[in-house]
Amino acid sequence: MKKNILRAALTTTMLLSMVSGQNVITNAAAVTPVTASTPSATAKPAATPAPIMRDNLSKYGLKKDLELPVTVTAGELSYTLEKIMIYDFKSKDAQNLVKKYDYESFGGLVSNPKYFIWTKITIKNNSKNTVKRSLNDREKLWTLSLQGKSQLDTIWPKANVKKLNSKEAYYYYTIKPGEQLSTYQAYLYEEDFKYFVIRLFYGGEFDEKFVVNSQE
Repeated sequence: MKKNILRAALTTTMLLSMVSGQNVITNAAAVTPVTASTPSATAKPAATPAPIMRDNLSKYGLKKDLELPVTVTAGELSYTLEKIMIYDFKSKDAQNLVKKYDYESFGGLVSNPKYFIWTKITIKNNSKNTVKRSLNDREKLWTLSLQGKSQLDTIWPKANVKKLNSKEAYYYYTIKPGEQLSTYQAYLYEEDFKYFVIRLFYGGEFDEKFVVNSQE
């Protein structure tokens, strides 16, 4: 009788131990922390590049019909006006350029300039001949006009007189077939503004484009 009671007690103890062990495992699984996934960093939007200021024509009442850059082509030679800035001749911007490149304060056509005009240009030679401006070869291939038949008066940077194909401000250039030159050119002007036209003469051919049609 006593053996039966002891056997029953042992059986009950074993069962309770098994149940208790199962609860521990179950509870341990329940409290195991779940590793949260780290949120990916939010991508920053790409910065919008600042627009390139290619001209200040509107400051002088000129409303553009064509946006720069503008290209004219004649005889397989092309001239591209990349940028044009008009400054009052006595302004700081104009005088800084005059002093930097040793420009004259007068030109062949303008003796008392009101404006200093600064242009960035690209000349591309697709012809079979070398195009050049030298001491003995100063043919004017392109012209810029702001009114009437008058042309902007070209002035030359004496600081670069000994430099060929200067990319800062050219005095002389030599462009062989298949080559191009990007550089700067300066002008003087003393009249009013009515329109703006680019003209190119080369190889017996002619091309022109009105950046600004007549304002009248």
